[in-house]
Amino acid sequence: MSEQVMATLEEKLAKSMDNLKEELNAVRAGRANPALLDRVEVEYYGMKTPLKQLATVAAPDPRTLLVTPFDPKSVGDIERAILAANIGINPANDGKAVRLSIPQLTEERRKELAKKARGIGEEAKVAARNLRRKANDEIKKEEKNGDLTEDDVKGFLDDIQKATDKAIKDIDGIVANKEKEIMEV
Repeated sequence: MSEQVMATLEEKLAKSMDNLKEELNAVRAGRANPALLDRVEVEYYGMKTPLKQLATVAAPDPRTLLVTPFDPKSVGDIERAILAANIGINPANDGKAVRLSIPQLTEERRKELAKKARGIGEEAKVAARNLRRKANDEIKKEEKNGDLTEDDVKGFLDDIQKATDKAIKDIDGIVANKEKEIMEV
């Protein structure tokens, strides 16, 4: 049972890391990144559809994103969805594709975005600590029920702490890389 607690903890920590990476991809850095549009959903034939199912998103140069729809009639819908997503970039529609010109970031805006990235990282750390607390509670509950000895409990609590420490260290590394990317000119 306690091995199951550890496996569940590690699985949830991994999901938390994936979620962190996804959140940070949505934070705009100075260069064009197709992941910037990952969360955009387009109203297509009455249904909300993820943009990546309707079009290809490419970065032909460091300052431009090119969205080429599979169905040329959906260009207007895609343009409206990008505007509604409020990513801070105005799309330009040429009838066949949508272009997004990524403006150069000011130093102040870079610092703002770096601060936002750190905030997202802090949220991920809090989530990791909450997962640690839940796992510790499960182990202590097993001890109370008489399923584990005191030594086993100490060993599992140490393992849980090590897994959490590793996750927090990884989160710090991911956030530091994103900050470096944002601050690059």
